[in-house]
Amino acid sequence: MADQVKRTTLMVRDGERAARWYEQVFGMTRWMDAPFTLSGNLLAAGRAGDETRLIIIKCRHDKIGMIGLLEWIDPRRTVPRVLPTEIAFGAPIFVVESEDARGTVERAHTLGSRIHCEPHQWTVTGADGAHKVMIGCSFWDLDGYFFEVNQPLNLGD
Repeated sequence: MADQVKRTTLMVRDGERAARWYEQVFGMTRWMDAPFTLSGNLLAAGRAGDETRLIIIKCRHDKIGMIGLLEWIDPRRTVPRVLPTEIAFGAPIFVVESEDARGTVERAHTLGSRIHCEPHQWTVTGADGAHKVMIGCSFWDLDGYFFEVNQPLNLGD
């Protein structure tokens, strides 16, 4: 049996603001919202006794593809003032399948995201060798995490 990645947790400046962004841009819903006191053992950040808030949001599936939003409550974490303008080595790239890429990028822009690539049509060769036509765009969320959004097109319809 192979292991399964079920969630990626992101450190965010403001959990509530970040959660609203994901809810409004991608239509995600809250699965959990709880305070946590760090033990100092498992997480390679913070110290034992730090008070945090973890908001877990999800798309359609109840077990995979979730995103955790981890905010430090006490003490507050020092965060970079300047958000990235390119993807740094070690930073994640989230790939999202959308039913409306143009609407997704418009919502992200309205909420303050920096857009890297406006929606455009492009073609990629899939793992099965077939060509797939998509509308793609990309942008950063409010904490500097990068998203590539693709809307598959069925040109035969």
